Amino acid sequence: MEFHISFTSSYLVSFLMGLLSSMHCIGMCGSIIGTLTLSLKPEIRNNKTRLLPYVLNYNLGRIFSYTIAGGLAGAVQFLLMLPFGEAIAYRLFQMLSAVIMIGAGFYIAGWFPRFAYIEKAGSRFWKLIEPYGRKLIPVKTRLQAFLFGMVWGWLPCGLIYAALALAATTGDITRSALTMLSFGIGTLPAVIGVGIMTGILTRLSRMRYFKQAVGLFMIILALFAALPWLNPMRLQHI
Repeated sequence: MEFHISFTSSYLVSFLMGLLSSMHCIGMCGSIIGTLTLSLKPEIRNNKTRLLPYVLNYNLGRIFSYTIAGGLAGAVQFLLMLPFGEAIAYRLFQMLSAVIMIGAGFYIAGWFPRFAYIEKAGSRFWKLIEPYGRKLIPVKTRLQAFLFGMVWGWLPCGLIYAALALAATTGDITRSALTMLSFGIGTLPAVIGVGIMTGILTRLSRMRYFKQAVGLFMIILALFAALPWLNPMRLQHI
């Protein structure tokens, strides 16, 4: 059987994952941006035009860390290809990606809250780097905002792990990194919006039917990953 990476290497799919899953993370990311915002001088945080560059730099730092993590995920698959072979290693990651994405879909929809336990996987690493993020508070420059974002980009999150599992199936370190870059870009509208339009986005994220629709979409993506012959994009190589 020949395995294709056309679906899992689709940057459009990873972008949509970020766009939809970020709405579920508004509470967590919003509190972090709130910390950053409150650390700024009053004349900056009370002026949306002057605040936006700081929020943007924070998010660019966060996405930069996602991209690095994506490259590392691709490297892990490359190492597994050595003992198992390309086809077997790809299939293993393909199935793992599908399982994690399905769990994330049920979690977003509110049907599987225990999925949050997967976040413990990165808790030890987070404890090592989190103090460096706190040292950047109060944020005084845009560079500090970028570095603050880089640290908080490693915050344990099950939905990010789902994206990493997807990225690891791309079969290439560069594609894996670019997949996570696309995922991060997908999170930008909602997360930047938290700093600018908190009320509207928070209400949307609390809508039960909206969250269930997003969760079902994630589950459908997972099924396409596990059963590539069902994937309508299988003939395209992105």
